[in-house]
Amino acid sequence: MSGLDTFLFIVFPYMCLVSLVVGHIWRYRYDQFGWTSRSSQWYESRMLRWASPMFHFGLLFVLMGHFVGLVIPESWTTMVPESLYHLMSAGVGGIAGIVMVIGLIGLIYRRRTTPAVFRATTKSDKLMYVVLGAVIALGLTTTFYWQIIGGGYDYRQTVAVWFRSIFYFNPQAADMASAPVLFQMHAVCAFALFAIWPYTRLVHVFSAPVGYLWRPYIVYRSRDVGGEPGNRGPRPGWDKQGGMSGNRSENNYR
Repeated sequence: MSGLDTFLFIVFPYMCLVSLVVGHIWRYRYDQFGWTSRSSQWYESRMLRWASPMFHFGLLFVLMGHFVGLVIPESWTTMVPESLYHLMSAGVGGIAGIVMVIGLIGLIYRRRTTPAVFRATTKSDKLMYVVLGAVIALGLTTTFYWQIIGGGYDYRQTVAVWFRSIFYFNPQAADMASAPVLFQMHAVCAFALFAIWPYTRLVHVFSAPVGYLWRPYIVYRSRDVGGEPGNRGPRPGWDKQGGMSGNRSENNYR
């Protein structure tokens, strides 16, 4: 194993993971107001309406496939017939990848051709799209070349073992070094995406509207034309007695 392999498959992944963790902590402490996807729906919604669901749902199925192939040990997945596993990996994964790519192309086209959306695009957004596009392109190329055209490659014995060993703090770089180049490039680009993740709009992936479960209700008051803010006249129907509505009704009869 060469020194380049040691750097790419041992040093570089840990550098990226440190950036992923420390960067999110820093972003949360110093830029909570920027912890958002910076939605641009206000500027353009017609193209966003179909491109965003295609990208996100396609990405969800792709991530599920990666979880099964990389995180779950081979001894567990061998309980599924090899032909069925290959069909799920190449067929379903390939379709999900195509859907995701179509959605991503739509999002990038929208961002580039809508002036207001393009002006709101930051340098970190542009870098994120480049790295994300490289990860997706290499992943699809690897899937179609090795799993469909090339007759299949069992990455569970090399790439998956190396990936899990990183989190065991015992990286098996030799396994990854023996994998085809496309798998290696895909993995390196994926870790590069992890490295820049905290400094881009991708932080919204780790946001969940948990606060909605216990936040207080928001009270809206209407403004009548020519009236004072928050005041309204009596309306037909039932009004709750004893509160503001009851006092207002009582005053109207005096």
